[in-house]
Amino acid sequence: MQHAAAGSDPSPLFGQMAGAGLLAIASVPARAPDACKRLCDSLGPGPFSRVVLFISPEADLAQLSRGIADCFDPGLVIGCTTAGEISGLGYTEGEIVAVGFPARHFATECLLVPRLTDLAPQELIGQLIRLRTGLHQARPGWDHEFAFMMVDGLSTREDELAAALAPGLGPLPLFGGSAGDGVRFEKTRVLWQGKALDNAAVVMVVRSDCRVRVFNLDHLIPTDQRMVVTQADPARRIVRQINAEPAAREYARLLGKDPGQLTTFTFAAHPVVVRVGGRHHVRAIQRMDANGDLIFFSAIDEGLVLTLAEPQDMVAHLDAELSRLSDQGPPAAILACDCILRRMEALEKQMSGRISAVLRTHKVVGFSTYGEQWNSMHVNQTMTGVAIYPPDSL
Repeated sequence: MQHAAAGSDPSPLFGQMAGAGLLAIASVPARAPDACKRLCDSLGPGPFSRVVLFISPEADLAQLSRGIADCFDPGLVIGCTTAGEISGLGYTEGEIVAVGFPARHFATECLLVPRLTDLAPQELIGQLIRLRTGLHQARPGWDHEFAFMMVDGLSTREDELAAALAPGLGPLPLFGGSAGDGVRFEKTRVLWQGKALDNAAVVMVVRSDCRVRVFNLDHLIPTDQRMVVTQADPARRIVRQINAEPAAREYARLLGKDPGQLTTFTFAAHPVVVRVGGRHHVRAIQRMDANGDLIFFSAIDEGLVLTLAEPQDMVAHLDAELSRLSDQGPPAAILACDCILRRMEALEKQMSGRISAVLRTHKVVGFSTYGEQWNSMHVNQTMTGVAIYPPDSL
């Protein structure tokens, strides 16, 4: 594991800031040859403790890396590829969205987990404890903390990683997202010191004088329809049989559909959930393969009891849940990871524009993911994020 720190110069803020001047937000077309220069100019000189990039898969990553070296301190920049972006306009595609964390209000440390297939949990725990201790010593008067993670979304290691991080983070709340590749599911990357990496994750630990609130939400209600996974390949997240029948055929039967009618939109509209710790969590289906097996976005195993869930109105639910984050005053900005299946459901139901309006109203920025992390769990078909509130001094 490697880590990098960025300074926390408390000089005044500059640039185009979100909300009460707490985050700097900028976006440019992903294919723009001068994308980094335009982002740097829009963000302003800072100083920033960290800059996070959410990068459309349309971007030329080699060109982007060169631009980062020319326009930024490469050690300052982290990021990942997306399954769609969330900018100041709401849902967008084909863009690079930059979020700057001004050093006046945020101190950050970052940890690279370079080999997800060869995790060393004890080493990881030690690294995280040292990061947290260092931030506390650097900013003892700042009482608010959270951790943000971006991880290779095709690694199939997110569940193991989230669980391994938990002991090192202790009570520190974590949220994150799995890097995406649009709807291609071919190649996902995380960005570290100007390099695009696979089989890797980046964890950013943040300490701030701003109050923060990490959250996770979904708009799904479990039904009484249950099924049991009777044959699976857990390492590859493949379910071969449900209720001792071919998986896709049995899933389709329970929905009253023909297996040939199953699409990604079907899986988004009719997810399955598992009950863990008194709460239901989605185990989203990514696709059906040529053999009629079901490929999932997160951990799956034989004997697992799955429950069909039905969606509520996504627009009304999202607005209500984000409005609850204002119960003690509205946040200045929200950084969010939103599952690709939520975006696809919005598209299928022709509500993308209304969802974007809600996202704009609540000052949400972030990206669409191949899965979300929330504390020690990897979850699907949710939005997870952090609401950031103005400090008392503002």
